[in-house]
Amino acid sequence: MPREIIILACEDCKRRNYSTTKNKHKHPDRVTHKKYCRFCHKHTLHKETR
Repeated sequence: MPREIIILACEDCKRRNYSTTKNKHKHPDRVTHKKYCRFCHKHTLHKETR
């Protein structure tokens, strides 16, 4: 199964807010998404955690 579950953490407050899946073969590096952080109350970059 090429898809793997990843967790996204906010860049500002470092809280883990989202979980999603990604294709490890197409995107071997860590991904970033601009998503809403309910703790910061604004849209921030969310980075993949290990």
